[in-house]
Amino acid sequence: MAERDYGKTFLRVKCADCGSEQIVYHRPSTTVKCGVCGSTLATPTGGKASFGKHEVVGAVS
Repeated sequence: MAERDYGKTFLRVKCADCGSEQIVYHRPSTTVKCGVCGSTLATPTGGKASFGKHEVVGAVS
C-alpha cells in the first residue's frame, strides 16, 4: 500500500471492523483504538502512524 501525504495533522480513519469513523493524529505516540468496537486503528511507528487494514478517508481541516 502506498503511503499518502495528506499534509494535515489530523486524519479521519474508518474502522474496517465496524465502519465507524474517528479522527486520529497522524503521528500518535500511543496505540489508538476504535471507540465503538475496540479494534486498533493506528499504531505508532516512530514517525507517521500505521493504519493497517483501516481506511484513511481524508484529512480534517
